[in-house]
Amino acid sequence: MASVTSQHVEAASTLAVIASSNEPLLFLTADLNVIAASASFCRTFQIDAAGIPGRQLSEIGGGEWAIPQLNSLLAATARGTTPIEGYELELTLIGQKPRSLVLNARKLDDGDNDRVRLLLAISDVTAARAASREKDDLIREKAILLQEIQHRVANSLQIIASVLMQSARKVQSEEARGHLQNAHHRVMSIAEVQRHLAASSLGDVSLRPYFVQLCESLGASMIQHPNRLSIVATIDDSVVNANTSVSFGLIITELVINALKHAFPCNRHGKISVDFRSHGAKWALSVADDGIGMATGSDKAKPGLGTGIVEALAKQLGGKIIVQDLKPGTSVRVVYDEMVTRTAEARSIA
Repeated sequence: MASVTSQHVEAASTLAVIASSNEPLLFLTADLNVIAASASFCRTFQIDAAGIPGRQLSEIGGGEWAIPQLNSLLAATARGTTPIEGYELELTLIGQKPRSLVLNARKLDDGDNDRVRLLLAISDVTAARAASREKDDLIREKAILLQEIQHRVANSLQIIASVLMQSARKVQSEEARGHLQNAHHRVMSIAEVQRHLAASSLGDVSLRPYFVQLCESLGASMIQHPNRLSIVATIDDSVVNANTSVSFGLIITELVINALKHAFPCNRHGKISVDFRSHGAKWALSVADDGIGMATGSDKAKPGLGTGIVEALAKQLGGKIIVQDLKPGTSVRVVYDEMVTRTAEARSIA
């Protein structure tokens, strides 16, 4: 008699826990008869609690739970084959939009093989899925808008570059013409940067195609005799974020322009080599030429706008500039190596 009373007490306590749960729960037999349902389940799915116990799962509500695949999964759970974990489905209530649900089910083992019980937990994730879709839509719209802006900026820069070149042809002053031509070259390189970024995924940028394309653009706009001068890019498989790639591109532009202006006077033949290598957090960007080399004494050029741009960008990237006389030619490297950078900073402080 005491054993029977204990079983009744246990059953009553189980039903009380399920009924009072804040989560939608169903307590089922192996053949999917409903023993009990939580108040949260009845409230969420608008079902009369009094009409649930003793009915088949497929019969409750308006029959919306008569889902063959769900019944199969619950039958497998009852056999002990596999529990249901994070199973997602759409449930359509009469007169309502479909609701996204995530189901989890467990077989409750009390040692009695003839009395299998299942606990089915239901989470309504309709609002979360709608918010996720809305977020994804906004991200896609933002990406499309940003690409459109990139295209428009590149086109505007092309127009500005054309105006500068037309102005350079009209002015009488050689000095003014030179400044306008330099401005044209810089605008064209920035336009190339913008064009490449617009074609990228707006996230990380692969440097090899970007730098190769940039060098080809610089050569096409600045080298009048390709059989005399050439620009060669040797780049590894490095990938960086978009902002860093822009800084690298502008550094290359300034160093290549400087080499073309000063390294090959009097129709001298030669080559400009652009190289980028990285290993872990370390990287090195170099632009080298086989021209006349570094001027000294009174022939040494004063630092100009290009030098200031490179120095500012190198500082922004945390890199150190290393200039080397190759005899013949000149190499300018921007290097990021934590030990090298710290040593340089310590020397400048001292």
